[in-house]
Amino acid sequence: MARQRHGCYASPTKRPHGQVNHSRMDWRQRYADKLTTPKEAVRAVRDGDRVVIGMHYQTPLALCRALAARGRELRVVEIENSIATFISWWEDDEPNNFAVRSFFLQASDRPAFRKGLLDYVIAPPTRSDASYWLDRKPDVFLVSVSPPDDDGWCSFGMSVWGAPEVAREAGIVIGEVNDRLIRTGGDNRIHISRLDRLVEAPRVWKYLRRPANTPEENELAAVICSLVGSEIIRDGDTLQFGTGTVSAAMAEFIGHRRDLGVHSELIFGGIPALVAEGVINGSRKTVHPGKVVGASFGPLTEDEFRMVDGDPRYELYCMSHTNDIAVIAANDNFCAVNNALMVDLTGQINGETIGPEIYSGTGGAFAFAVGALHARGGRSVTVLPSASAVSGEQRSRIVSMFPQGSAVTVPRGYADTIVTEYGIARLKHKTLRQRIDELIGIAHPDFRSELRADAKRLYGV
Repeated sequence: MARQRHGCYASPTKRPHGQVNHSRMDWRQRYADKLTTPKEAVRAVRDGDRVVIGMHYQTPLALCRALAARGRELRVVEIENSIATFISWWEDDEPNNFAVRSFFLQASDRPAFRKGLLDYVIAPPTRSDASYWLDRKPDVFLVSVSPPDDDGWCSFGMSVWGAPEVAREAGIVIGEVNDRLIRTGGDNRIHISRLDRLVEAPRVWKYLRRPANTPEENELAAVICSLVGSEIIRDGDTLQFGTGTVSAAMAEFIGHRRDLGVHSELIFGGIPALVAEGVINGSRKTVHPGKVVGASFGPLTEDEFRMVDGDPRYELYCMSHTNDIAVIAANDNFCAVNNALMVDLTGQINGETIGPEIYSGTGGAFAFAVGALHARGGRSVTVLPSASAVSGEQRSRIVSMFPQGSAVTVPRGYADTIVTEYGIARLKHKTLRQRIDELIGIAHPDFRSELRADAKRLYGV
């Protein structure tokens, strides 16, 4: 018999989020009929199911481990485990009956991908009015949630991503209750009636941490961010910062600005302090005025999460909303800042691959670049060091041509401003010759003569 989808998902009320009752006592007694062990909970997964795993902070570790233990028992189970592989789905790195898919590879995912254990999904742009699940709805959704409040509402915590949409569409929803998850405004909650089974989160649980950078990486990031903060970002802008060594560090370099807003996929560390200081207040935002909007928080400190918890100024929504090009473009004076792996002399931007080898994913880079340039007064900024060391050899990240098989994350028609530690290249409305001149001007000096010769040979300029 086919499993029935629930019709009991309750839409959030209009009550201000700051007034939500945070009482978390006795939820185990009140919902004892739903509470079970991880091993019993994942028995809901059957052969042939599509299972979606909560992303990032939502990843339910106990449920994932229990499901992974069934890897040789189940048949043809598809697992959407996007953004990060916090546990191994494969015993001794041997293939099993799971088809694990991700649309963004992090360092921990790349070895599994190279071994053929993990598939990479080239994700299409998202829209607020369209489902991601065009071919088939999820059968089971495994996700971390906060304990329910007195009205039965749980929070998805530090990340929303696509959780509300998946919860509305999945056949079965199983929640791993984690009392360390925070509450925010926006579409960041689910009613207990929508959860079929509950398990308790393990006591050992860590907040995500930013990867450690070398002193040289931090120094380069500081120079580039200072240029962007002083020369490109303006008072009253609505900002988006993408993941990456440089772009994720931007918050530290905009404290001198006023009346800034945030509409981003990720809300990074440093932003809560700027909100507390009034630098970021959203007073000039045209969409969600007065609110800091994202799909997830990036790695924040525990103190920063305490600042954010219950603050009605923060709202989390699905990526289909935050990354909708039309929504981005509706924000006047939008300034998107995203990282890149390399940029070619015509302005093509690659943030995903090194040749054919997949390094990360498209993420929101394309959507925010396009949306920013369609916004009134909008700007799209790409940041990257001019060079990096690969196997002990210094290589330019401003290149004459991408290596064969490279992805083009942002096409050159949407290239606007490129920034390295050597300066700012403004490409919008420029001729090919002017673009080449601008980009060679911000390349590492050791590679400028070679790039000039390549430009002559390849493009005749």
